[in-house]
Amino acid sequence: MTGLRYVYAVCRPLAAPLQAELTGVAGAPAKLLHHHGLIAVVSDVPERDFAEEPLRAHLEDIDWLAATARGHQQVIDALTAVTTPLPLRLATVFRDDSGVRVMIEEREEVFLRTLERLQGRVEWGVKVYVEPTGQEGTAGSDGPSAKPASGRDYLRQRRMKARAHEDTWQRAEQFAGRLHSLLSEHADAARLHAPQNSALSRASGQNVLNAAYLVPRATSEEFVEIVDRTKGEEEPGIRVELTGPWAAYSFVEPAASEGTGNAGSAGNTGGVGEGDS
Repeated sequence: MTGLRYVYAVCRPLAAPLQAELTGVAGAPAKLLHHHGLIAVVSDVPERDFAEEPLRAHLEDIDWLAATARGHQQVIDALTAVTTPLPLRLATVFRDDSGVRVMIEEREEVFLRTLERLQGRVEWGVKVYVEPTGQEGTAGSDGPSAKPASGRDYLRQRRMKARAHEDTWQRAEQFAGRLHSLLSEHADAARLHAPQNSALSRASGQNVLNAAYLVPRATSEEFVEIVDRTKGEEEPGIRVELTGPWAAYSFVEPAASEGTGNAGSAGNTGGVGEGDS
């Protein structure tokens, strides 16, 4: 084998084979490295891109990072279809197979404990957004597009728009709080993430709720139905978005997901997918 070892995830022995010719980062085929009753899912990647110095430079390149994240997620998604993977951070790289085996031995207890906790469960992401309704400042008979007749009229319309936006935001926060409480009752665990920046996520509206839920596969259909029903209760200006099922990124213990590879800056960035959802 040549090149460095890129590690996607650790899991138990697979009950079903991975899809044929599965490729990941840099188009490299995914392989299984068995050690101590666990499996590391790895690919060979070129040292010219993934050694410490070039990797540090690449992590500043948005296009390269996005392509790497897609390859990483492709392998994680394939694993999630056949097992419960413990995903490692993006760009977890080791010098060779022995480095991967040492990593497994050093964190074996944490890996086994985390895999036991996540077994048979997947992550669902739920977001609530506030969106413009086109009705701000519609009080009175002038309508939303009425041209202000004076400076005073202009200030009045600005105040009306601000109040309308504040009212919508408060309703959205209350709606999001009720939804989070309801979904938490139907999940084994829940995580609240910081609201997403719309400029970075490119999603319309402002993010009010950004939550992840750990749900047994057996009850995932029920969980999805609950979210679908709440969409019928949305008020104008409020939007609910469901994503998943994902590997349980948000519920992996930090010690299990961090990388300390011999080559490359393993674990420099957070995992991809909803968990950073």
